[in-house]
Amino acid sequence: MRIFSEELVSEAARVNHVADLSHATIGETLLVAQYLEQKTGIPFIRMDQGSPGLPANRYGIEAEKRALDTGIGSQYPAAAGIKELKEAASEFVKAFIDIDITPRACLPTVGSVAGSFGSFIACCQRKSYPQMGKVLFIDPGFPIQKSQLRILGIEWKEFDIFPYRGQALREKLEEELKDGDVAAIIYSNPNNPAWISLEEEELQIIGELATRHDVIVLEDLAYFAMDSRRDLSHPYEAPFVRTVARYTDNYILMLSASKIFSYAGQRIALVCISDKLFDRHFPALAERYHDSGVFGPTFIASIQYMITSGCTATTQYGYAEMLRLSCEGKINFVEDTREYAIRARKMKKIFCDNGFTITYPEDVHEPIGDGFFFSLSYPGMSGSELVRELIHYGVSSINLDTTGSHQPGVRACTSRMREELYSVLEERMRQFREDHK
Repeated sequence: MRIFSEELVSEAARVNHVADLSHATIGETLLVAQYLEQKTGIPFIRMDQGSPGLPANRYGIEAEKRALDTGIGSQYPAAAGIKELKEAASEFVKAFIDIDITPRACLPTVGSVAGSFGSFIACCQRKSYPQMGKVLFIDPGFPIQKSQLRILGIEWKEFDIFPYRGQALREKLEEELKDGDVAAIIYSNPNNPAWISLEEEELQIIGELATRHDVIVLEDLAYFAMDSRRDLSHPYEAPFVRTVARYTDNYILMLSASKIFSYAGQRIALVCISDKLFDRHFPALAERYHDSGVFGPTFIASIQYMITSGCTATTQYGYAEMLRLSCEGKINFVEDTREYAIRARKMKKIFCDNGFTITYPEDVHEPIGDGFFFSLSYPGMSGSELVRELIHYGVSSINLDTTGSHQPGVRACTSRMREELYSVLEERMRQFREDHK
């Protein structure tokens, strides 16, 4: 038996101006869940928004306090970032990815959302003709990034990687890149929403083809080192975080503090640009901005500064301190975030024991790990049907088709799960299975 009636769910959607619950955005789903919870007092299992569910790192907080006490609040922050953060970022990339990027090419942004926004502009405008400046999404992916392209008027291509894992990815990418109209490729690794992780052979394929076709790879590392299958917690020791940067010089890495340090409220991230790309000259950029046309300086002064006017100075000091202490082994952010993997394991078992399956169950050579997200399907149900039906049982999620996936299912986020809710989830999913035999 459903917990929330059809009439009540429809009322929640109507009051919050949600036209179609089956394809609702994350924000719309959140509003419906909050409405139902507040009106009835019945707790929701919140699997919609990927907001951190752990306390913010205390070292960052204390560093911000110290910085503010020095009086820096009266000064505008430098667009390229404070020296301390740039140096700590360069060292962090070396310690955990084993890639060399100089401090000058490590740039703070107001979250990875601002980082991708500026990167899309720089990558696509470097092309002399707009029709040659498309973005290719290796989906499923983060829906907001396509919304950014709508704002910018940039066209994109996309494909669901589900049937193209391993060496099959090469042929698919060749097909997408052959016309020469792609300026950038973007993906997240580990993946939001499916938690798949690209393996070395796939990253090598992407890197080789990016070089051959002069495409810039935007690698979103929002869930940095959160692949629970390998211990990535030791700085300067293998195994290192996998990256396309080993296979091409055409890359931009995005490193956010939101998840690894639970620092989402402070809106801080890094865009780490390959040194060779940072120094490349593009006539189209020079003509448009009347500057040097060199990628890095143009990105900083002519593009990113116009979006954010620099990042909050105190937050930069906080991020720098967390990165520095991680390199010294005094912060184990990998262990700190392992709680998400524990939650995922418990949640997956409850769902799978009650007839659900994992939509994206494996990478090329092994089952996917446990972490911040996972994907769910139910026999005989489309993603649209499942996301709407789960709401009637007090479980909020988002339809995978809003992420570019072609598979029938929903995205589940572990961040808001609490210990006292496991028994609630188990009871509701038992009832769900009973009602949907």
